[in-house]
Amino acid sequence: MQVSRGIPDHAARQPSVLTIGNFDGVHRGHQALLKLLTDKARALGLPAVVLTFEPHPREYFAPDAAPARLASLREKLLLLAAAGVDRVHVCRFDARLAQLSPTAFIDDLLVRGLGVRHLYIGDDFRFGARRAGDFAMLQQAGAAHGFAVESMATLDVEGERVSSSAVRAALADGDMAHAERLLGRPYSIAGRVIHGDKIGRRIGYPTANVQMKHRKPPFTGVYAVRVEGLTDGLVDGVASMGIRPTINSAGSLRLEVNLFDWNSDCYGAHLRVHFLHRLRGEARFDSLDALTAQIGRDADDARAWLAAHPTAGPRLPRPQDHSTITLPRPRG
Repeated sequence: MQVSRGIPDHAARQPSVLTIGNFDGVHRGHQALLKLLTDKARALGLPAVVLTFEPHPREYFAPDAAPARLASLREKLLLLAAAGVDRVHVCRFDARLAQLSPTAFIDDLLVRGLGVRHLYIGDDFRFGARRAGDFAMLQQAGAAHGFAVESMATLDVEGERVSSSAVRAALADGDMAHAERLLGRPYSIAGRVIHGDKIGRRIGYPTANVQMKHRKPPFTGVYAVRVEGLTDGLVDGVASMGIRPTINSAGSLRLEVNLFDWNSDCYGAHLRVHFLHRLRGEARFDSLDALTAQIGRDADDARAWLAAHPTAGPRLPRPQDHSTITLPRPRG
């Protein structure tokens, strides 16, 4: 999959089948839209193209009130690649783009920049300054510029509207099975193993400290997990997501994974941690000894849950995440 920053001044010689959106989490609703996109692109012999934004518009307008991201930009791109997308344009959402009129959005970005031949959008898609652009405006522009426009109705799963907000709510409630139904896969976070402060090793529970790209997580707590990236299969473990209030009440966000029956060095490895079951919330303990005793109970609980659910987790094998896409640096 080809990834580029921004929109070209003029479309390449080949036009595109396009969809637009933030695609946070690439849940089952997104997947259905991407299936329409790629099927139409293959039928027309054109590239399937996604236009997405960085940062999320809500992060630009109200950074303190913006929701937690379900996926980092890199993780989103990996999921788009897995869905069969040929090209992604990551457009910087800034003051210029926020003030762009709906007409200029269509003319500059869609027609001249991306050469849209066929456009798919969600049924709630709005665009341009003050979100003034809508489906009817796109249809009028399509008739004038020679591109077709289709909208896809919201996907329901068991009577519930599938949305990024619904996934966040399930994760915040600790209902990992519900989040998996909405996503079509277990919720996961990927990152490189970096050096930490080695406290886990000193208390007898060494952990892999996974580098976090999220500004804030959609949840905290302790989870039974299965980890991808160390072997051809999955490695069981227990993971803690949070600030570690017993160690440092003003600490930064950490994702630490105690890998069961794993004794090898894994620094620098690219891991994907699949969160399968919530064991408890994050808590502060009166002493390091009390924390150590609780970690032991957490490990026992995670082992028991994973033993009782041997098939829980993602389907393997699949390509290694770190070799799938390359994200160019921002310009300017």
